[in-house]
Formats: sequence, C-alpha cells, structure tokens
Amino acid sequence: MNKDLLDLYTDYLICSTEQTTATQLSRMLDGHVSHDQVTRFLSSQSFTDKDLWKLVKPTLRSIESEEDGVLIFDDTIIEKQWTDENEIICYHFDHSKGRSVKGINLLNLIYHHNDISLPLSFHIVKKPISYCDLHTRQIKRESMVSKNEMLHQMFMQMISNDLKFKYVLFDSWYSSKETFDLIRKKRKHFISALKSNRLIALSEKDKRNGRFQQVREIGLKDGEIVRGWLKGYSHEVLICRQVFTNKDGSTSSLDRVCSDLSLDGNDITRIYQKRWNIEVYHKSLKSNACISKSPTRTVRTQSNHLFLSICSVLKLEQLKIHHKMNHFALKAKIYLNSLKAVYAEISCFKKATA
Repeated sequence: MNKDLLDLYTDYLICSTEQTTATQLSRMLDGHVSHDQVTRFLSSQSFTDKDLWKLVKPTLRSIESEEDGVLIFDDTIIEKQWTDENEIICYHFDHSKGRSVKGINLLNLIYHHNDISLPLSFHIVKKPISYCDLHTRQIKRESMVSKNEMLHQMFMQMISNDLKFKYVLFDSWYSSKETFDLIRKKRKHFISALKSNRLIALSEKDKRNGRFQQVREIGLKDGEIVRGWLKGYSHEVLICRQVFTNKDGSTSSLDRVCSDLSLDGNDITRIYQKRWNIEVYHKSLKSNACISKSPTRTVRTQSNHLFLSICSVLKLEQLKIHHKMNHFALKAKIYLNSLKAVYAEISCFKKATA
C-alpha cells in the first residue's frame, strides 16, 4: 500500500464536493501527481478490511473499553443509478424506501465509546450469480453469502483481534438465532431490535408446552421489560418496548431483545440508542467522503474507492477527537475557507481588469 497516495486521496475526498476523478486530483496538485499514478493506485491491488484494521488500530487501542465499548453493525446502500451493472453494483432492497434500488450494498462495523465512532470492518455485498425469476421473467442476481454470515465473519475477526467490548448492537434484520448463539458463545451480550411477529414464551412451562405468542401481543408499556424465551433460541432473554410519539400525534413502538438479564428498561434503551451512531457514520460517508461520487468502472477500482472513503471518515473522526468538531462542522469549515480563497481569486481578477 502506498501510504502517501492513500493520505493524498483521502484528503482529496474530504476536500471535494463534486465528482472525484484522477484528472481533477492531478490538476489540484498542478500535475505533481499524474493521472496515471492515481489510476494505478486504485487498480494495482484490492484493499480489504485487514488494511483498514492496520490504520484504525492505534487510535482504537487508546480509547477501547471492556465495559462501555460497543460494536454496531448495519448496512447501507450507495445508489449508483447510472453506472453499469456488475456483481457489486446491482439491485438491492432498500427498507427505507420499500423498493429495490440500484447501487452498492455495504455492511459496516463500527466501534463506539465515549462519543467516538471508529470504522473497524466492512463487507461489500457481491451478487455474482445471475438467474431468471420464473414469476416475473426478469434477470436477477443472488449473493453466495448472506449478510448474517458476513456479520459472523466480521464479529469473529474482532474476537480474534482481542477487541475490548461488552455489547453488540444491530437492527432486526440480523436478529437470527445463529447470530445470538455466536455472540453469547463468545461471552458477549447483544441488544437488537425485534420484529413484532417474533414468537415468545413467557415461562419455561409455556416453552416446554410449545405455547408461544407474538411479541406484539404482549401488553408492555413504554420502558417496561419482560423475561421470556424466543422460539428457536434456548436462552432466556429480556424484551423491552419503547413507545414513540410521531409528528402527527400518533404513536408507534419498537421492541428490543437483550441477552443481559441484569439490565433494566432504561439501561437497554440507553445502550441501544448508541446504535444511531452508525446512521451518522453512513451519512458522513455519503456527505463528507464522496463515497458515491466516483466514476470508476471496474469492480476493483469501485471497491477501492469505497475503502478510501471509509478511510476518509476515519481521518475525520481522528480530526474530531483532536479539534472537538464533528465531521460536518469540519467539512463546513473547509468549505468556508475554500469560498474565501475563491473570493480572493475573483478580487484579483477584477483588480487586473480595472
């Protein structure tokens, strides 16, 4: 890995507000780094989460905590509507929109402690298998590995790296029995959102007799918890409900499942609220690191651009720690200074023509 070019490219992603190209980067540096040097850097090797670990490890070791550190998993879709389809740029179902969108599906893992969020690992969802849907007669793509299996691989890598943390947070998409079992096997705890149609027994007797009911049928109030056994999962868990008031005055609720039986409802809500930090991370990737603004054409260069965007957000987080400013404030300050430089340049032009 060429660390000088990595540092240069990630700085460029932070500075830029438009399409990021090798030509534009070379122009920014008055040709001191050529277009070909940048393209070779993007295509010469495939960057992986192992490379990310080497970059984040020094900062991580200085802030990690056994009691308060949490792992947060979630995926996001980087829309690429006008880019040619391949095994990573294809159609994925977007739950926020309720439909399939064309783009890159990226599974991310961050570590959060004491208002610091560090990217630890990532996995690009690849769909190399093409098939014809007999019902719609359309060509579709399929992945060989599920996102839950990807999560398992990333989690085990963090265990292998001897990372200090206590809780693993994720949404209902990843709340499978296999995920729960793996986390508890490694003596860690999980807190996850839970779909309201999951089945639960409220006593060991009900569990033995196969009497399960849907979580939505439990008469829980806001912040109230109940012990029970999820169908298919052998260990006792806590179910906690949080009730929200929407802007239109209506109410909705979110059920959570927790493996740590020592917590109360307030504790579960407080810890799970940390999951929101991965949404902030995704927003920073898209707004501050130009993750969707690269015209790269091959799977390798597209994947490497994603990696470098993640490295850019890591750099912003390191700057946040030092300067006590969030990513968006840092980006706004950079943009303001660029406006001042442009204004000064225009003033010089006007003086020259006066």
